[in-house]
Amino acid sequence: YFSGYLAVHYGTKTTRKHQKKEKIDKYLYSMRFSDDTVKDIMNRFRRDMENGLGRDTGPTATVKMLPTFVRAIPDGSEKGDFIALDLGGSNFRILRVKVTQDKKQPVQMESQVYETPDDIIHGSGSRLFAHVADCLGDFMEKQKIKDKKLPVGFTFSFPCAQTKLDEAVLLTWTKKFRASGVEGMDVVNLLNRAIKKRGDYEADIMAVVNDTVGTMMTCGFDDQRCEVGVIIGTGTNACYMEELRHIDQVEGDEGRMCINTEWGAFGDDGSLEDIRTEFDREIDRGSINPGKQLFEKMASGMYMGELVRLILVKMAKEGLLFEGRITPELLTKGKIETKHVSAIENKEGLKKCMEILTRLGVEPSDEDCLAVQHVCTIVSFRSANLVASTLGGILARLKESKGVARLRTTVGIDGSLYKMHPQYARRLHKTVRRLVPDSDVRFLLSESGSAKGAAMVTAVAYRLTEQARQIQQTMAEFRLGEAQLLEVKKRMRQEIERGLKKNSHQEATVKMLPTFVRRTPDGTENGDFLALDLGGTNFRVLLVKIRSGKKRSVEMHNKIYAIPVEVMQGTGEELFDHIVHCISDFLDYMGMKSARLPLGFTFSFPCHQTSLDAVRSLSGHLKNTPRLKLLPHLKAPPSSQSSALVSKLLPHLKAPSSSQSSALVPKLLPHRKAPPSS
Repeated sequence: YFSGYLAVHYGTKTTRKHQKKEKIDKYLYSMRFSDDTVKDIMNRFRRDMENGLGRDTGPTATVKMLPTFVRAIPDGSEKGDFIALDLGGSNFRILRVKVTQDKKQPVQMESQVYETPDDIIHGSGSRLFAHVADCLGDFMEKQKIKDKKLPVGFTFSFPCAQTKLDEAVLLTWTKKFRASGVEGMDVVNLLNRAIKKRGDYEADIMAVVNDTVGTMMTCGFDDQRCEVGVIIGTGTNACYMEELRHIDQVEGDEGRMCINTEWGAFGDDGSLEDIRTEFDREIDRGSINPGKQLFEKMASGMYMGELVRLILVKMAKEGLLFEGRITPELLTKGKIETKHVSAIENKEGLKKCMEILTRLGVEPSDEDCLAVQHVCTIVSFRSANLVASTLGGILARLKESKGVARLRTTVGIDGSLYKMHPQYARRLHKTVRRLVPDSDVRFLLSESGSAKGAAMVTAVAYRLTEQARQIQQTMAEFRLGEAQLLEVKKRMRQEIERGLKKNSHQEATVKMLPTFVRRTPDGTENGDFLALDLGGTNFRVLLVKIRSGKKRSVEMHNKIYAIPVEVMQGTGEELFDHIVHCISDFLDYMGMKSARLPLGFTFSFPCHQTSLDAVRSLSGHLKNTPRLKLLPHLKAPPSSQSSALVSKLLPHLKAPSSSQSSALVPKLLPHRKAPPSS
């Protein structure tokens, strides 16, 4: 009887739990994404990435795709002593990073954290950077390095436009920062001014990087396959290595460059309106930047706790939670934080949930705690799905750019939400692998934060600068100044004169050989011509039909023939026997066996010409060939005539355009001073 009672009791309890979850699932239906929805968001993000990279679409794109001018990840050869600054949250961090070739401990770090109070981050820009300069001065004093001018890397975790590695113009503040007079300004210049104003130390700021870039470089030092950096914490963003040929805003096509996506602004143009909820809109209205960073407000840790609170308030008002009880604490913004969401989804989650809700004075039941835990799961799972969609877009683009059947890469990740939430990483990884199935993606947690990455960027920049200096030193003797180039020009002109004069022509190095081509086409040329091309391993025969008049046109038909090595390296007679055979075959192929057409040749070896159709080789390319005559007309020859034609042919053609020129030369024959001999 008792066992039967327990079965009924717990069975009823389990049923009630299930019913409660189903009710919440229906209530928050719009926050629960299907696989199709996640794929659709990924494809939308890929389109926005494309827009951000385009020259014409980039300026108005919501996903900015900002070039960082970081062109390489660490290769293991970096070494030196560096300072790293990290500004982007409520604390400001400074590190001294020593990079050595010691395999046991290649990187040694000492760091200190300084507070950035609200009155500083909400005050003037000059006060903010004076504070940074003061903290840096204090750190260098403690490290006893004020007399050194060490290379500095600056992690500045806000959207910036960069034209070089050590310059960053702030586009807009995000998170809680809103210091005046900084937007539209170069933050390196502002910091240098503040350091100069102090006057008691010097700093060489070599690189400004976003925290995502810092994360990628930190992980890249440990895993050189790392080419993506992701932050999922207070805010969210990502960077990755893009092919330079796809970045319209930057000159050059060779190599790669790291792109800061600034994906927090994804959806600012309304592209995510169909998946935003009333709670997302309320979060946005109450923020310091309404209408901006909409994706970040749906996915990042800064807003997750508040999203949960807004949902609980509405559910309580509708009598779905706490028997309708609403307390001043529950109505207070910020009373539920993201760390509470993480705690509620932990192993002891229901117990933690009871403690948190009790502090809010709502007198929760066990069922209330279960319901709140399920709300937290839906909100955090949505965040993981959203980030997986955008990260999937980046990975799919990398796979496509590389043209590989299976992508192998590493994603460096940092951020409090990813690290502290008990289920977040697993959910993210699983969704990403579903979205990009043909891939082997390693997720590498950044243990040292993005500041170490700034030092790595500086170390790489230092290495590349040193390499460039050595290359410049090596190449110095190959660089010609203006005076030297003028001297080359003068000598060339002298040699041209010598080549043109009869008495000095034989000794001249620049031969200035007459070609007997006296005109360029004037548009009246008309007719059908043969053109031959001999040069390299192939021989080409062309039929060129030129039509003049209102509808001028050039129509070409050609056939390529291989020239065996033994023929190329044999006698001139063997070579021209082969050529004649090819011509005969081509005329047969074109159905013109009995045709009689003017023939033009392009021959790019040094030759002595006595007329337009008489050539003698100068350089010994055709050692056994006698003086050759080019006939303006060629009747298709039977094979028995080939030996007679050997003394008539000499060709070379590099491209169809020069074949066309060859065909035009016979048309110009009537303009010569003297007609051909027979």
